Amino acid sequence: MRNFALILVAGLLAATPGKAQVLSNKQQFTEADTLRGSLRPERDYDVLKYDLDVRVVPEERYISGSNKISLQAEADLPVIQVDLFQNMKVDSILFRGRRMEFKRRHNAVFIDLVPKMTKNTVDSIQFYYSGKPVVAKNAPWDGGFVFEQDEEGNPWIAVAVQGTGASLWYPNKDHQSDEPGEVSIGVAVPNNLMNVSNGRFVGKDILEDGYTRWNWKVESPINNYNVVVNIGNYVHFKDKFRNLDLDYYVLPYNLEKAKKQFEEVKFMMDCFYEKFGAYPFEKDGFKLIETPYLGMEHQSAVAYGNQYKMGYLGNDLSGTGIGLKWDFIIIHETGHEWFGNSITARDIADMWIHEGFTSYSEAVYIECRWGKEEALEYLQGIRAGIGNKRSIIGDYGVNSEGSGDMYHKGANLLNTIRSIYNNDELWWKTLKDYTETNRHKIIGTSTTEDFFNEAIAYDLQPVFDQYLRHTAIPELQVKKQGKQVLFRWKADVAGFDMPVDVLINGKEIRLHPTSEWQTLKQKVSNPEEIKVVNKEFYINRKNL
Repeated sequence: MRNFALILVAGLLAATPGKAQVLSNKQQFTEADTLRGSLRPERDYDVLKYDLDVRVVPEERYISGSNKISLQAEADLPVIQVDLFQNMKVDSILFRGRRMEFKRRHNAVFIDLVPKMTKNTVDSIQFYYSGKPVVAKNAPWDGGFVFEQDEEGNPWIAVAVQGTGASLWYPNKDHQSDEPGEVSIGVAVPNNLMNVSNGRFVGKDILEDGYTRWNWKVESPINNYNVVVNIGNYVHFKDKFRNLDLDYYVLPYNLEKAKKQFEEVKFMMDCFYEKFGAYPFEKDGFKLIETPYLGMEHQSAVAYGNQYKMGYLGNDLSGTGIGLKWDFIIIHETGHEWFGNSITARDIADMWIHEGFTSYSEAVYIECRWGKEEALEYLQGIRAGIGNKRSIIGDYGVNSEGSGDMYHKGANLLNTIRSIYNNDELWWKTLKDYTETNRHKIIGTSTTEDFFNEAIAYDLQPVFDQYLRHTAIPELQVKKQGKQVLFRWKADVAGFDMPVDVLINGKEIRLHPTSEWQTLKQKVSNPEEIKVVNKEFYINRKNL
């Protein structure tokens, strides 16, 4: 049984990187990648608001509608780029009430603005479109619409597009560097169904053709891939945590299970408020929405498909048993509200800012409820899913994320940095300061590195460089030379320098290895007597 469990967990760990995004693992890039990933002159504008009005026809897997894009020009704009997948039809584009000419290249639409927008002016375009959007084969591991039926035969429809792109189903500036500060989402569906989207419900309109339009409004900056539809025969119940509204939308036959399972939200919020600061989107509330796929971090509308089981679909990704004490999807996907949704990476090459911190939030939750030792044991357990074959940071400007190691290696990097701090009070203060200082901001890796570096006298830059920009983790080498025991780091970063805690004769001692051999001051008869505190430092150890 133990061997079977290990095989099962290893398989789940291998799949884990897809749980919150689509990883392309590309090594070569095309013009389409550059058009999507770079900030070209045609994208030199700031999106202020999206106003979506969409109809979904379940039996035809068809959508149609429009997006009014309000924008401010950051330079003179004779042409602008708006993104929409090639398979979707552009019906018309209006600017100042007139139809505009456009050209399509890959998944980008280049619109000739007549007259051109001049720098600093504010205006809008109305983009009408229609078609059958890409259908996901296995969401959320690939992006697209999900057209399913619930157990009672009702249509059950959702969308998950992180990595693949929000332009899969609606026209937008599909780049993480630009978040609209406000989004209105109106989705018309057959009268027997409900649509749940991001933000607050602002009413519904009964249309004359058997459809009802459900209207939602987001009043906080939001990533394009977070804007969603969730269509089903939902029932709604609610709760409250402090001043935060908690709204839950589930299928009727799962109502009682949901009421019990979602009680965990309040334990989680209590922990995350303490460690990360207040929920970043209080104006928009917090929702869990039952979905026909596993889960996604859709802002203020978190997708939940963990089947009301503890762990990850009833399994423990750490192989320790600790992962079965809590609902993985509730904790992980809500952690993204702070890391990914509030703090957003400017380029998806820096997606570890989302995934590393959110994977670390799992251990933070464990520590809040069951103590530090169990949190450390969990972090050590998820190392089994780290490949160390590609760097965590991807290629910039070509819509390329880094290795899936951004999850578990990213979490263990943060835990290693906490151990370098060697001061938990300072660590928790710095982590909370980081989330609150960068609240609703779009940043890069350097901002994160500088923030955690400035809090202590020790220079963390070589540590960040080794774990984020190289594949291997540092190796502590130890050897006996005559009567002396010597130690040093082997790493890719020149002059690598990082403290590490070890046990010698039962006593914990901090060593300060560098890339040069040093002599151990403590008396030991052989290198085996030096035991690395493995739970706190993610490194390799080698006796020469």
